Amino acid sequence: MGSAWVRGGLALILGMLAACSSPPLQGPREPSVAPVPTAPRPSAARWVAVDWTELPGWGRDDLLAAWPALLAGCRRPVPGWAEFCARAALQPPADALEATLLLMKHLRPWRLAADNGDTTGLLTGYFEPRLAASRTRQGAFQWPVHALPADPALRRLPRREVDTHPRFAPLELAYLDDPFALLQLQIQGSGRLIMRDGSGVERVSRVAFAGHNDQPFESVAKALLARGEITDASWRGLSDWARRNPAKVRDAMAVNPRVVYFREEALADVAQGPRGAQGVPLTPGRSVAVDRSVIALGTPLWLDSTEPLSTTPLQRLVMAQDVGGAIAGAVRADLFWGLGDEAGLQAGRTKQALRLWALLPEGRKP
Repeated sequence: MGSAWVRGGLALILGMLAACSSPPLQGPREPSVAPVPTAPRPSAARWVAVDWTELPGWGRDDLLAAWPALLAGCRRPVPGWAEFCARAALQPPADALEATLLLMKHLRPWRLAADNGDTTGLLTGYFEPRLAASRTRQGAFQWPVHALPADPALRRLPRREVDTHPRFAPLELAYLDDPFALLQLQIQGSGRLIMRDGSGVERVSRVAFAGHNDQPFESVAKALLARGEITDASWRGLSDWARRNPAKVRDAMAVNPRVVYFREEALADVAQGPRGAQGVPLTPGRSVAVDRSVIALGTPLWLDSTEPLSTTPLQRLVMAQDVGGAIAGAVRADLFWGLGDEAGLQAGRTKQALRLWALLPEGRKP
């Protein structure tokens, strides 16, 4: 089916809907529910029911590309989603138009706004890095990836003490050859470790977020910029500085007392993204981290922004499937770009204005 025909058909449908639409309604709010999955917190956002015609770019996204992420989110649906999820799984759409009509028939869009009424927020990005690693401490591989300590007191120690405390030695899962690669891994929350055994065969494993030490995060790059130590705060610039200044590296890293701990996971499917906070694999370009006190994990969202370093519209269906320490507020999302260097470049460039709409089952209120 041609894309022009699809857009034309949708334009007609949207026009008919607009002709009979009612004024937007202010959505009532419900208290949060714990444990995960959760429902939105009452004071965290304003929810306004709107018509489909208000979603910029609706009808132009290839919703079939988003369907795997939607079905993944349906593996752990929040209350009220079981009926829609069963329908989506049992009656998969044949094309983008059918997928669009299915969503329009059974869901309703709600515009998200901050408590002050602001409907514009921030979109950032993250990714899964590929990092050279070693099972043993050797040569340049001196920077350990730690497992989560069982002792809560040990777990809360700041970075400077973690680096020197003897009780952390048994918790060293692997070693990286770049301190800022370790920092990048801790910021992204997961990564793939590329290791070679004695015969030179490459082994790949995934390390995933297991917890942190409850210490505040401080930017090492910002501190180095303030001291005049660097002018390039990119990961490459930081790594170059570390190679030129090995004696200064540990003190620089200690500026950030936050330590993230990891668990190692089998990599059964190399094409599959890491598991997000919802417990399902993330889909590149279709999974986002959100503030789950506002948006329940597993909620489909319509995202309106621009491509990184561009004015080209970025308007697509995404799924709320992860969380992040810096992701707070109603109109805030962190888009998962995928694996490797190219995804890393996209993630690093992503810092654009954002508008969001949540899609909820018909008859269900936030």
